[in-house]
Amino acid sequence: MKQFSSDILERIQKELALIDMEDCHISIEESADMVTFLNKCLIELRTFFFSLESITQEDEMLFFKEIKPEVLGFLLYFNKIHTIELKCPNGSNDTLIEYYENEQKSLTFFFERNLDFYQYYRSKSTHSDDRYFLRKKFNNKVCLESVYFIMDSDFCTGYDYKVAKIICNEMLRIYLNKKVNNLEKQLFIDKKRASLPIGNLRWTGPLVALTEFGYGFDASEYVNNGKADVKEIMTGLEILFNVDLGKYYRTYTSMRGRGEQTKYLKIMIERLKKRMDEDDSK
Repeated sequence: MKQFSSDILERIQKELALIDMEDCHISIEESADMVTFLNKCLIELRTFFFSLESITQEDEMLFFKEIKPEVLGFLLYFNKIHTIELKCPNGSNDTLIEYYENEQKSLTFFFERNLDFYQYYRSKSTHSDDRYFLRKKFNNKVCLESVYFIMDSDFCTGYDYKVAKIICNEMLRIYLNKKVNNLEKQLFIDKKRASLPIGNLRWTGPLVALTEFGYGFDASEYVNNGKADVKEIMTGLEILFNVDLGKYYRTYTSMRGRGEQTKYLKIMIERLKKRMDEDDSK
């Protein structure tokens, strides 16, 4: 069982690698494709589970506590992103921030309703696993979501769904936080640019080149007598040229690992020398 589930999770990770999970730039089309893919994975997992001739209680609890919720959690996550982005209003950044913040509040509602189980699960407790993660152990004295009554009781315990929701909501919290942070950052940049007399400047070269120049400014210590840190310098460049340099420290790491570490600084030097030579020859 562990090998089969590992194979499925490996396939899922390969698909996730094709999506910008880090910066949460997930399109409606990408989320829809992932929902289709993950639903097929869940069906495969169900088929495999029912093909087992026998299963111990320990394996059953493991399956419904860890294996199925991980696949279902991703499915719920991408389905929710698809819904959120489909319903996203057209409007200003302020409107979008309000929209995403309201979605954040809905996550808090689920957390508050399931606080006891959330604490049990997150503390890695196991003393009630036989009650939570074995099938057909229905107890009307514990809190179950209404969705339990329309689920396949042969392939769920009710609480496997709650674990999947926890996994989903934790990823959604990161997604929504980054959406809000990116929008707030753009508002800040727009506000600062509005006060500049050169608001029509646009960066049209590779972003990695601007990142290289930013680290060059930092290393030279020519900005604020070397007291300006990298973040301040990068933010200044973003404001000046109206760009988002994203995870520039990751870009810097990749720059250090490439064959020619200062590729764009060298291009700038070569072109400046050429211009000077041409001006001297006039």
